[in-house]
Amino acid sequence: MAQFVNFLLLVSLIAFAPLCFCTKSNYGYLYPQFYDHSCPNAQQIVKSVVAKAVAKETRMAASLLRLHFHDCFVKGCDASILLDSRGSIISEKRSNPNRNSARGFEVIDDIKSALEKECPNTVSCADIMALSARDSTVLTGGPSWEVPLGRRDSKSASLSGSNSNIPAPNNTFQTILTKFKLQGLNVVDLVALSGSHTIGNSRCVSFRQRLYNQSGNGQPDSSLDQSYAAQLRARCPRSGGDQNLFFLDFVSPTKFDNSYFKLLLASKGLLNSDQVLFTKNEASMELVKKYAYNNELFFEQFAASMVKMGNISPSTGSKGEIRKYCRKINS
Repeated sequence: MAQFVNFLLLVSLIAFAPLCFCTKSNYGYLYPQFYDHSCPNAQQIVKSVVAKAVAKETRMAASLLRLHFHDCFVKGCDASILLDSRGSIISEKRSNPNRNSARGFEVIDDIKSALEKECPNTVSCADIMALSARDSTVLTGGPSWEVPLGRRDSKSASLSGSNSNIPAPNNTFQTILTKFKLQGLNVVDLVALSGSHTIGNSRCVSFRQRLYNQSGNGQPDSSLDQSYAAQLRARCPRSGGDQNLFFLDFVSPTKFDNSYFKLLLASKGLLNSDQVLFTKNEASMELVKKYAYNNELFFEQFAASMVKMGNISPSTGSKGEIRKYCRKINS
């Protein structure tokens, strides 16, 4: 199994190396130099606004990264998550995975406003989200990568897609993997991208079932370290406190590193969807071990998997539009 995992890693890293330069989508091509002539300062503007937002609130880095993830898993990377309810559009912000938890919309608004002043009607909200995710990773100490660009913005949203396609904290390993595979992602991508939980927070309501009654017998989840569970119960009671926040990685919560994987080895993954990576599948278990022991390997695969995720069904060419305001379609 270890040799098989090594093979998977090698294939994944080699196969997607070209994505750093030119990525063929279903509708055209994405490439990092897309705005070099039409808006040469675009990437610097995005980086500057993201840096200010993260300096003001460190948690924002994780929020922007998560926003890109939740967008790409619904209709592809098309900024549909940014649309407010209006007319026939029912916002994805209302879905179970996003309601009371998706955030960072004001930062995207600020970036879009700055870009509209610099180069009107040029840079898509979808590309802003992809760049913001990369910059957030780098600002917290994680890897960098060239972001293929040229996405266009969706003219619609999918509340049902948001409710069904985004992996939930209490999903089984197989359900999570299936949701990844439906997006063209594999077990290597699943484990590597889950490593983004090295930064950010989760609400009590997202993991309470692990502390009290997951098995139906009133006992805490046996895969969770019991001393850690006791600490969590102090601020996550059996009822109430739903919105209380907890670090996903309490060792280095604001630093993008591989300590998330080390915590999984110690049975201290906060969410069920975290810990099952180490307990329910041999291939994912081997990957968790590799990333826990080799931060560089994790960084390399995370960057490759982010490029791969960012290429989920983008609209290019004449598809979609370039929204003037990210929260609503142009007409």
